[in-house]
Amino acid sequence: MHLSPLHLLVVAIVVLVLFGKGKVSNLMGEFGRGITAFKKGVSDGSAELEKEAAAKELAAKEAAAAAARDVTPADSDKV
Repeated sequence: MHLSPLHLLVVAIVVLVLFGKGKVSNLMGEFGRGITAFKKGVSDGSAELEKEAAAKELAAKEAAAAAARDVTPADSDKV
């Protein structure tokens, strides 16, 4: 089924008549707030993942540094 712009216009007019301008306006405002909250959640999740990755990388570097030891020969080992 193909929707033409005329069909969409008729649907929009019917919605306005049934619900009124104020109700449609409130609905669109709620829709906009929902999109904003979704975007904020996605960015917060990404930031949290980046923070966890940085913490893991730091822990790996600290473990490697702790595993490194001084390999300078002692005086008794020198010939």
